Order: sequence, then structure tokens, then C-alpha cells
Amino acid sequence: MSEDYDNDDLDAVDPLVLPLDAWHRTRGARMVEFAGYQMPVQYEGIIAEHTWTRENAGLFDVSHMGQLEVSGEGVVAALEALLPGDFAALKPGRQRYSLLLNEAGGVIDDLMVTNRGDHFYVVVNGATKWDDIGHLREHLPDEITLTHLDEHALLALQGPKAAEALGRLGLVPAFDGMPALADLKFMQAGPFLWDGRPLGVSRSGYTGEDGFEISVRGEDVAALADALCAQPEVKPIGLGARDSLRLEAGLPLYGHDLNEETDPISADLGFAISKRRRSEGGFLGAETVLARLAEGTSARRVGLALEGRQAAREGAQVMQGDQQVGQVTSGGFSPSLQRPIAMAYVDAALAAPGTALDIDVRGKRLSATVVPMPFVPHRYHR
Repeated sequence: MSEDYDNDDLDAVDPLVLPLDAWHRTRGARMVEFAGYQMPVQYEGIIAEHTWTRENAGLFDVSHMGQLEVSGEGVVAALEALLPGDFAALKPGRQRYSLLLNEAGGVIDDLMVTNRGDHFYVVVNGATKWDDIGHLREHLPDEITLTHLDEHALLALQGPKAAEALGRLGLVPAFDGMPALADLKFMQAGPFLWDGRPLGVSRSGYTGEDGFEISVRGEDVAALADALCAQPEVKPIGLGARDSLRLEAGLPLYGHDLNEETDPISADLGFAISKRRRSEGGFLGAETVLARLAEGTSARRVGLALEGRQAAREGAQVMQGDQQVGQVTSGGFSPSLQRPIAMAYVDAALAAPGTALDIDVRGKRLSATVVPMPFVPHRYHR
């Protein structure tokens, strides 16, 4: 799932404080305002934190994100009226990426949905959560209960050594018959107990690496963060490295690569529309989305590999000769690849890998080539 790092549209109000605010400051975090909260952007430096996560395990505080429970009789039908996923086929303990769409098929948010047996657990982006909650309350039937878990924190432990580090904490399944932590595969989840404290754990994340997202009561999060960072593989990581990691993984960032003017097909997110829903429709925005799935779109989200060392940032024009054929939506220097990379929307006819384009950066032309995403291969535990 994605995050919007742009603060320009936030209301001028005092930022909120997350449960780990003092914990971050004690560890030397540089704090910035994001999505209405004070959050750590870096500790020892973005490149060092990026590399540590790729090689070891990084701990991210993503407690600003919205954690919701959706329950009640008819909850599957209610969710399927809004989201294009097949939630009737989503088994307990399984998780799915999905999209909250408007009537025109535009993306209100991208999110994660987990079947917890007696309810669905939904994680939405921090910068959009209040609008998401309002949209859901407006469109869900009266018999469906929407609960905002505003007293819960959310941690993400990411990297090739995440399972080893978390495994030492001795988490046990909350119920008989559940898989052990080590047996969870990518996009599986379950309730666990840590020293008697309840945790909601999913094997998922936003870096392209193996890892876990852990929902924990706010009163318990500092103890959990301390226990994790006591492991030699684990260091706290800020929002800056989270952004460079997700860019290398080819994962879209809401508010940049996705917005309400973007449809799932142009965004290359057609996989989020389940096979049954493609034939049946019945979700908000289905008419537009399914038409574009069948007929194609005028633009597509693509990956670009740039020549040289100079990065192209959001808003840079993508050119073919003297004609603008697209626009960069995310870009930066890849620490793993040691070269600049970017995501952009370009004319659909130019979206094939190998297509040579230019990017105009303040009047300077940078040579770029369309490449497949992810830029760095995913290493999910499947």
C-alpha cells in the first residue's frame, strides 16, 4: 500500500503526536510534519537507512495510517459494492490489495483488506483516512459497523532478516489451529500474543522486501519497538528511506502516482480487479473502469531508467522530440541501482519497455528508457 508525502494541502493546524513521538526523538530522528502528524523522516541518513533495510531489517512507524474494522451482516456484499476485489473468495487470515473508487472510476485511495473471520480489517493511507472514513460511512449500509482503531499503532518491520528478528520475540498464535509466525506467507495474517499482549500481524509491506506489518495497542507500542530494536538486525528507519524503497519496488504513492483523476487501468493496477468482478461489475465506478479495461487507455504508468546521475522529480515533462508525451509522478536516485529512476504517465503507444524518451528537467534534456517495474525485484516470502 502507498503514502502521500506532500504536505502542501494540509490545513494549518498543530500537527498531531504519535504514540512513539518521544521514542523517535530520543533516537535522534529528524521530525517533519506529514499527513497532520509529526513523523521521523530520517535518523542517520536516507541512503544508509535504505541500504540497511535491503540487507537487514528496518523498523518503520506508520501509525498515522488509518486502521478500520468493518463488520455486520452482509459485510462482504457491502465491501464489494465499493471495492473491485473478490472478498467473497478471500479466506480468513488472507489479505488483499484493493482500491477505493469514486463514481467515475477515479482512485480515492489504495488500501489493504484482511479477512479476520468475524470482520474485515482495512488499512488506509494516513493523508486520506478522514476522507476515506467519510466516504465509507456515506456509502456503507446502516447495518454495517465501521470502527476506527484510533488507539492502535502500526509498525512495519521490513527486510530479509525481519522474520529472524521478529521470531526471537516469541509470538504465539492467539488461537489453536492458526499458523505459526514463521509459517505465514506473503499476504497472510493472524492474531498473535506477545507476552500476553495482542498483536495483529500480516506478512506484507511497502518496500518490496519480506516483512511484517504489526497492529498494536498504543499503550504497548513503545515496549514492542524497544524489543525489536534490541535485535542486532533491526534499526529504526524514517519516511525518506520508505519512499526510496517503495520507488525501487515500483509501488505507487497516493497523491503523486494515484489520485481521483487516475483510473486503475491507466495506473497499471488492473490486477486489483478480480476476475469475477470483471465479469459481474457491481462496484462503484465499474462502468468506466471495465470499459477502459476492455478498450485500453490513452496513458499508462511506466517505469523510466535515466542516463547519467541527475534525477527527475515529480512534474517533469516527458518528451519525444518536441512533443510532450507524459509527466513524471515520482522520481529519485536509486541507492540500490546507483542510477536515477522515475515513474511517469506516458502516452499508451509509448509504454512498451525499451522505448526511448527524454525528460525535461529545468530546460535540460535527460535521456530515459521505459523499463519494466519493479526496478529492484521483489523478495516477498511466498
